[in-house]
Amino acid sequence: MERQVTEMEMPSPASADSISSLTRRNVEIIGELEKTANSHRSPTDRMADAISRFVGSMLFVYLHLIWFGIWIALGTLPGVPDAWRVDPFPFTFLTFVVSLEAIFLSTFILISQNHEERLARRRNHLDLQINLLSEQENSQILKMLEEIQASLQIQADPDAKVFKQAARPDELIAQIEDVIEEPGQQNGCNGQAERVRVKN
Repeated sequence: MERQVTEMEMPSPASADSISSLTRRNVEIIGELEKTANSHRSPTDRMADAISRFVGSMLFVYLHLIWFGIWIALGTLPGVPDAWRVDPFPFTFLTFVVSLEAIFLSTFILISQNHEERLARRRNHLDLQINLLSEQENSQILKMLEEIQASLQIQADPDAKVFKQAARPDELIAQIEDVIEEPGQQNGCNGQAERVRVKN
């Protein structure tokens, strides 16, 4: 008897393998979506991503430390030949070069961020569609359960009648705007009006 209970309490290896295979399949699907999105990128976008990754690395910092150190040493240390002092203090040409570098690097970073933002919007839209589909499936399941309860003459939960109705995203957005966003804006307006009265 104890052996039977122990075997019943132990998880089944088959179920664990099925969950592992299911999660692996989901990961592979997401990976294929990422590969498809990256395959449609232009060479300019890929170059911008490569530059952004390099700028965000410590190698970029080390190279600039070496560059600035050598440049400043050649312009300030005594004993350096005058022919090597291409940009003496206050390093006007170095400031010019660094400013141009900052302009181009910020542009490349913005290009990479725009791509990441498009991917984020796509993922959010995918999450929204999956959530709406799950909500619709749950509503159908509740309707089926209600029909089963009616056929078995089981008293149904009154709250279930509310949950079996499909949610409408437009109504939810309107409720969020009415309850969360608009009171904050009204409080801000009231606060500004109070400050104006205090000043007067």
